Amino acid sequence: MLILGPIGFTAPWILLGLIVLPILWLLLRAVPPAPIRRRFPGVALLLGLKDEEHQADKTPWWLLLLRSLAIAALIAGFAGPVLNPDPRTAASGPLLVLMDGTWSDARDWPRRIERVEQALDEAARDGRTAALVVLTDRPEGELPFRAAQSWKAQLAGLTPAPWAPEGAADWAARLDGAFDTIWLSDGLAYDWRAEVLTALEARGAVSVFESPRPIYGLRPAAFEDGAIALSLTRARPEGAATVTVAASGLDPNGVERELATAELEFEDGATEAELSLSLPPELRNRVSRFEVIGTRSAGAVTLTDDALKRREVALIAGQDDREGLELLNPTHYIEQALDPVADLLDGSLSEVLLANPDAIVLADVATVPAGQADQLREWVEDGGLLVRFAGPRVAASDLSRDREEPLMPVRLRAGGRSVGGAMSWGEPKTLRAFDADSPFSGLSIPEDVSVNAQVLAEPDPELSDRTIASLADGTPLVTRKRIGAGQVVLFHVTANAEWSSLPLSGLFVSMLERLAVSTRPSQPDAEELAGTTWTIDQRLTAFGQVEEAGTLPGVPGERLAAGEPGPEAPPGLYAGEDRRIALNVVGPETSLTPAIWPARIPVEGLRTSEERSLAGLLLSLGLGLLALDVLAALWLAGRLTGPRAAAVVAALAFMPLGGEVRAQQAAATTDEGFAVDVTSEVTLAHVLTGNPEVDRVAAAGLEGLGQTLFRRTSVEPAAPVGVNVEEDELALLPFLYWPVTADMERPSDEAYAKLNAYLRTGGMILFDTRDADVSSAGGATATSRMLQELARPLDIPPLEQIPDDHVLTRTFYLLQDFPGRHREGTIWVEAAPPGAEEAVEGMPFRDLNDNVTPVVIGGNDWAAAWAVDEQGRRMFPVGRGFAGEQQREIALRFGVNLIMHVLTGNYKSDQVHVPALLDRLGN
Repeated sequence: MLILGPIGFTAPWILLGLIVLPILWLLLRAVPPAPIRRRFPGVALLLGLKDEEHQADKTPWWLLLLRSLAIAALIAGFAGPVLNPDPRTAASGPLLVLMDGTWSDARDWPRRIERVEQALDEAARDGRTAALVVLTDRPEGELPFRAAQSWKAQLAGLTPAPWAPEGAADWAARLDGAFDTIWLSDGLAYDWRAEVLTALEARGAVSVFESPRPIYGLRPAAFEDGAIALSLTRARPEGAATVTVAASGLDPNGVERELATAELEFEDGATEAELSLSLPPELRNRVSRFEVIGTRSAGAVTLTDDALKRREVALIAGQDDREGLELLNPTHYIEQALDPVADLLDGSLSEVLLANPDAIVLADVATVPAGQADQLREWVEDGGLLVRFAGPRVAASDLSRDREEPLMPVRLRAGGRSVGGAMSWGEPKTLRAFDADSPFSGLSIPEDVSVNAQVLAEPDPELSDRTIASLADGTPLVTRKRIGAGQVVLFHVTANAEWSSLPLSGLFVSMLERLAVSTRPSQPDAEELAGTTWTIDQRLTAFGQVEEAGTLPGVPGERLAAGEPGPEAPPGLYAGEDRRIALNVVGPETSLTPAIWPARIPVEGLRTSEERSLAGLLLSLGLGLLALDVLAALWLAGRLTGPRAAAVVAALAFMPLGGEVRAQQAAATTDEGFAVDVTSEVTLAHVLTGNPEVDRVAAAGLEGLGQTLFRRTSVEPAAPVGVNVEEDELALLPFLYWPVTADMERPSDEAYAKLNAYLRTGGMILFDTRDADVSSAGGATATSRMLQELARPLDIPPLEQIPDDHVLTRTFYLLQDFPGRHREGTIWVEAAPPGAEEAVEGMPFRDLNDNVTPVVIGGNDWAAAWAVDEQGRRMFPVGRGFAGEQQREIALRFGVNLIMHVLTGNYKSDQVHVPALLDRLGN
């Protein structure tokens, strides 16, 4: 390749043709222009005369220059001109493209994919084989070297993992053969990086590419001194910086929104910044995550669990302090245990029930008035936790004697049991090890914990199932019964130290924590979680998005306590029996250290030099100049006059009209007359995703559908427009096509408000995940998970798979299938009301009202099946041969039915159409 400044030539030898331009200039100068014929009768008198001197007229200089420029442009165009050429030397041998693939890569993942694509293009240009390996998902065995271009189809499916690679050093030590390596590093230091680098250098040259963008890690939020403590760390300490952190959670309507924001200041040279955020308890308990605004990475997101959501606990004692002795107060030790980790409520039972606390503790309360008992039971059935402690009053009462009380887990014997006293037999009783199915399983029992007195449970067939802690002799110590969504727990001892030393030990706090009465702000250790199994409820992706985890296997408590996410324990929110624990990418003690590379290793950024071919431009310029030359020659010959000149001028004037009109229509969304443009004609619109290729296909698809509507129906749609849900007015559009991409930005709350208003006022949105070829196998895809994230705040009615008699099957065409470029996907529409299931005798379809389903959801990639280019040709193949074209035809018919359904509602559900439909169906 010959490089001259910013332009290179892939076939520079063709430029030798420029040498003949001076010769061509002389030849053209010697050739006169065509003579102008003028008929004059007097010319006959000149017949027979001869001119002794012959002199040809010369071609004008400007025409010579025009022709020379035209030929030079053609020569330069055929020489393969390239703007911004890559000044590289050709290489040989296999190439390994290695990516760390961690959460730190997610912040600029599209740029990394572009850099990988460029590397594969260069390898293909040099005829090299390539292997693409992501360290977080390494292949087993030998490296999969194959044709470089064959890897490009897999780039769209690559995603980073929200954890660091494991065993990378052992994998690199087993590599064999000679190859060069391009390593896209995430920019962080790991223990295995030096060993992997040494192993790769033994196989060939190594080049490293890193992003210069800062790497942030948000540590888990903690509750300290009445406020939320946030700590943010960064890898490189250069320069002062201000970072905004947002707290997100559900509002009272169940819509996720930003609840609070705060700024953290990094001083120059500092790698950590801290913030104390004070929020009201009601708002604090709604926070589900904190995230760094503007950073798409799991490290910039920290999920919250029960450690931050301080519970509200109401304490009610059966009697006041005796003689003012605080240590004899029935609730003293409970207050000491819960005050650091819970919000305590005071008041009567009726007052605290109005506050709807998370738990209510009754210390030696024997009798609850009937009216309050009913209210208390309803509160428990709705999910409340009632913890009761025994005492002298309970032992002396008739509570749960003859029959089991609704608010007691077991029946009690009269009196009680005293052991280890002066008037009793035996020694104080110790506690038995907790069973595996007990919520206290795994807790260690101190040797000094003993019981001197207790109330006894009456033997019952269900007693063993309701006992969750017992003494060494098998006597129940703690019993539990579930009521509705809540539960009642009874400690058969007092809440103070009168009957046992349990309230004096740390075991008492741990037991309350296991019952979810209190929460600990610190990360639980392996001993606390020993013997438990946890199920992931919400999963955190490498891009910092929270999604439903689906059905993943349970994780042992010891693995969860390690605090290190991995393939077997992905980051997310884990749920146990009575508690939720967040496993985040960045832990409380995590520090980010930048990767340091040896001086011999070249390190570059991720910027890619985009080469642009100028061949088409120069060839078009050359042809245009030749066309001007023809016009100039005709003008000099006197043939470009009168009607001929007018025809040529008109043709030149109207040639770019189509492009100009299309440009104006495409830019309609930015004009002040947007409302007039989209309401004067039927306008189909698509949502701009931020992905240029997806938006281009969506526009081409709606253009193709519009042409089909124009030819087959009375609908004459205008050119489609792309709309920004954040800025444009949606209420003026009858239909929106929304192609879902895995990395699209989630709309703001204001945009969701407009979307909900749009759906409620008769608009329709066609959500297309374009993944039916993959999701039909039963696996969840990144676009389907993004659709769930996008649709969660939308006011969407109950959905059902499109039934065989839905109005979309007959709005214009009679259809049974709804394919696009794919045909395996399931189509979801608004579920019909229950009354619509009953059809009138002789009516083949349900009798529906005139409502239009506000959403249609599928993944068949309809836009690609509809899409046409500027010449009206189909842009993408569908299927194979005639069957594929038939599938495209059905896809177009579905589009026609869809738009007609939007414009006419359920018109074809009316009884007047039944005879014609029955006749068409052959019934």
